[in-house]
Amino acid sequence: MLIDSHCHLNYKGLIEDQGAVLDRARARGVTGMLNISTREREWDAIVATAEREPDVWASVGIHPHEADAHPDVDAAKLIAAAQHPRVIAIGETGLDYFYDHSDRDRQRASFLSHIQASRETGLPLIIHTRDAEEDTAAIMEAEMGKGAFPALIHCFTASQAFADRMLAIGLFISISGIVTFKNAKALQETVTTIPAGRLLVETDAPFLAPVPHRGKVGEPAFVADTAAFIANLRGEETSDLMDYTARNFFTLFRKAAA
Repeated sequence: MLIDSHCHLNYKGLIEDQGAVLDRARARGVTGMLNISTREREWDAIVATAEREPDVWASVGIHPHEADAHPDVDAAKLIAAAQHPRVIAIGETGLDYFYDHSDRDRQRASFLSHIQASRETGLPLIIHTRDAEEDTAAIMEAEMGKGAFPALIHCFTASQAFADRMLAIGLFISISGIVTFKNAKALQETVTTIPAGRLLVETDAPFLAPVPHRGKVGEPAFVADTAAFIANLRGEETSDLMDYTARNFFTLFRKAAA
């Protein structure tokens, strides 16, 4: 088994030839893909892809970049959309202080709405965080104290200290092709410390194509390259890492297993 835990199959670069993209992923051994939404207007199309493709699932959420444009997307709206049988996650959501495309207070309010939806539905929360470690950690620790919910830090690029804090409150961590980049030494070291039972792999396609595909449009097929690189870092067999990260996916995303 091999799962791409985070991709954007309906984004430019993949949507134009989505069928071929999926075929190439399957040919590399990818047995499942989670297609992530970032704006409300995408939800229907992303769910439709999951309805059509038995190895694709969907999420519903609002990216922090889009928080200003979605003041009306509250927990109730997320919960309603999440009732669809192919929707297995809430997000992506979180905080992005690197670009600040949305007001930070609005980002935090949206993040809290997604947390409420995750807690009430039992569906995992998919978290994006960039240059916002302390606020993300503080919110997650406080909210977990009010009632636990399943969650994942996607495309992890943060510090070892942040990883430790998130692992301590039960989160999973997903690693993208960034780990293969030459300037990712700190991330490579952190990856070796993540417990096998909490690790997932992803592409974030069409972004972040791993070595040896740098400069190309990212595809779910490339998760195989990232998995092989991580296995080498950790001194593990690639097939073993593929299998246990896939098992972790179904442990976290229980609705997909069902």
